[in-house]
Amino acid sequence: MAKKIFLYRGKTLEELQQLTEKELSLLLPSRQRRNLRRGLTDLKKKLWKKIEAKDQVKTHIRDMIVMPSMIGKTIKIHSGKEWIPVFLEADMIGSYFGELVLTRKKVNHSAPGIGATKSSAHTAVK
Repeated sequence: MAKKIFLYRGKTLEELQQLTEKELSLLLPSRQRRNLRRGLTDLKKKLWKKIEAKDQVKTHIRDMIVMPSMIGKTIKIHSGKEWIPVFLEADMIGSYFGELVLTRKKVNHSAPGIGATKSSAHTAVK
């Protein structure tokens, strides 16, 4: 079996990593393109440099876009309660950090409490 080659809008990962920020923004979806056209905030620029320098970085910034230079790094993104480690893969290019870490969990209900239903109101409590 041949190894599957990753392509993003017809470009390989190596080609994407060599593009400038402006050229890359033309390949991204419109929301991300507008975000890059306006320019990254100082916090996002600082985070981007820190991610390129180190492997494991903790961040609260959930509206940062995954760039090709970040691929292969592990980032701990805050979910509002805990730090969730995320290994950035090529498929994640163009998505926001917040899309990768959910802030809510599925609700698991247990049995109804006493008095919650008519039948449970008449049971003896010991």
